[in-house]
This record gives sequence, C-alpha cells and structure tokens, in this order.
Amino acid sequence: MRITYLAVLAGCLLGTLPLELFLQTRVYARWRRWLAALLPGFVVFVAWDLYAIGAGHWSFDPERIVGLVLPGGIPLEEVLFFVVIPTCALLAFEAVRRTTGWTAGDEPS
Repeated sequence: MRITYLAVLAGCLLGTLPLELFLQTRVYARWRRWLAALLPGFVVFVAWDLYAIGAGHWSFDPERIVGLVLPGGIPLEEVLFFVVIPTCALLAFEAVRRTTGWTAGDEPS
C-alpha cells in the first residue's frame, strides 16, 4: 500500500498526541525549543540519507511510499521521519519529566 510509510508516521504522532493534550508537555507550544532540538539531527541525517541514496546504499520500496521524491532522490516520507520520530521522542521525554517531576537541568534555581 502506497501510504504505508505515511500511515506509520501518522500513527506515531497520534499515539503521542495525548501526551501534549492531557499531560501538557508543551512541546508544540514551545516551538523554538522544539526546532532547536530537531534541527541538528535533521540536517545530519537528511545529508546522510542523501549520500546513501546517491551511493546506492539505501533505497525505498516504491510500493510503500506515495511517490513524491524530493531533490537528491529522498522521498517525502523519509524527510518527515526526521521530524516525526524526534518529536515523538521529545513528547515522551517531556511526559516523563511532567509525571515524575524530574528535572533535566534547564529549570531555574
């Protein structure tokens, strides 16, 4: 099915959405912080993927992607992966902090 990859990513976002809504993790509300956490990994891993695709080391099953391929041969879903999965990880991290009272070193004294 051509939407398999997108469906998995959507499932990840839907699965972690309650963390934002009910536990008030505020990941989406603090978008500058979210972007700062996301951007370095996004740049590195998209570049790595582009290299691997160009070198023929990495490919994607055309039956599992929608077919929108960005410059360098990287599918849209792969780019979204590097946004969605770290976002879900941040939501989970902030949910643990919220429920346990654990500090990560960024709280004022």
